[in-house]
Amino acid sequence: MLDWAKERGADYVATGHYAKLLRDPSTQRATLCRGADRGKDQSYFLFALSQDQLAHTLFPLGDLQKNEVREQARRFGLPVANRPESQDICFGNYKSLVESFAGKNDLRGGAVVDRLGNALGRHGGIHHFTIGQRKGLGISSPQPLYVVDIEEESKRVVIGDKQTPGCEGFIARSGNWLESFDQPEIEAEIQIRYRSRAIPGIIRRTDD
Repeated sequence: MLDWAKERGADYVATGHYAKLLRDPSTQRATLCRGADRGKDQSYFLFALSQDQLAHTLFPLGDLQKNEVREQARRFGLPVANRPESQDICFGNYKSLVESFAGKNDLRGGAVVDRLGNALGRHGGIHHFTIGQRKGLGISSPQPLYVVDIEEESKRVVIGDKQTPGCEGFIARSGNWLESFDQPEIEAEIQIRYRSRAIPGIIRRTDD
């Protein structure tokens, strides 16, 4: 979209994401920040944007609460003022999008199992699940169950109780460092799901 805009002489692309940018006046380097409305903050989804992309992006809703945005829309007579809340990706249904691009083998179903490998049921494709998911598992249980692992090769979905997903750390790849990271380790707040609570932790570089 940014390339398309530049070709037409635009300097910026403005989006409706609830996020904010801070720019260093001396270097013009951009820092991506959470939106003022923490219940709608969408900075999580924008992690992969480059400095060049952020330099040409505006987030006009970043300092507003959702109710303020709706009020603005009413004031300008926009039909979206009373539109129901969207719970999916901004350009359509996520599952339909995956199904339109995936191969037949990618979409085949598999087993739903517990941590010991005991079969609990079947599912219609791993693209219906995400780690930490609680609803829509298709398994009845007296206590809440969560997706704790998704095995891509075998197409197995592993579920467990609330205590099962706990871990002390994980290895992350393909980092996009909007802030410089020259030290061997840094203290950070870590968030692995949209709207999940960010928790304090330490990021350490591995050898590679």
